[in-house]
Amino acid sequence: MKIILIISFLLPGLLFSQKTVSADYKKIPEILDNTDLLYPFIKPDKKYQYWSVLRNIEDLDPDKSIIYESQMPDFMTLNDPVPEKGFFQQCTTSDCFSYILACKNNRTEYFNNEQQLRDFIGSVDNLPEALLIAKTYGFTFDSTNPLGGSYKTDDQYISMYISKQKNATQKESFLVKVNRKTGKLEAKSNGVY
Repeated sequence: MKIILIISFLLPGLLFSQKTVSADYKKIPEILDNTDLLYPFIKPDKKYQYWSVLRNIEDLDPDKSIIYESQMPDFMTLNDPVPEKGFFQQCTTSDCFSYILACKNNRTEYFNNEQQLRDFIGSVDNLPEALLIAKTYGFTFDSTNPLGGSYKTDDQYISMYISKQKNATQKESFLVKVNRKTGKLEAKSNGVY
């Protein structure tokens, strides 16, 4: 009798505490887990003659530092030094960060921190841009769980269930909405999963 009573109290709690993702959310494609593959989808709001995403590496061949570059005009030669810091900074030595070098009106401009990357993207045109913006706030996506890797798009927002690493064994799910016009991000925790 006691067992039946205990089960009757615990079972509804277990059933109703299960976190789910609404059916109108789709799985984020696994290939978008690689940040380097997101850059080709950037459509900057401003017009640039040329722009590229580079990684700081210590190599004599400058082409090895290029992650992505837009169409470069034939007449343009860029010989600018590598900045000392960038976005998605992982350490202080070689191959630790990325940055954008853009050319507008024959002048070069660097975008080398998370806020500048958000400014470079501007309005959000697609899911890869929304993922890059979310990454600038420390979010990642989990391709193995819908609570950490789902999205839906409407005219005003790109909404995503993505995650942050809470500790070595747990991730925290967040519902993140990126405003498509302004690029502003709103996040609400869904708890640990």
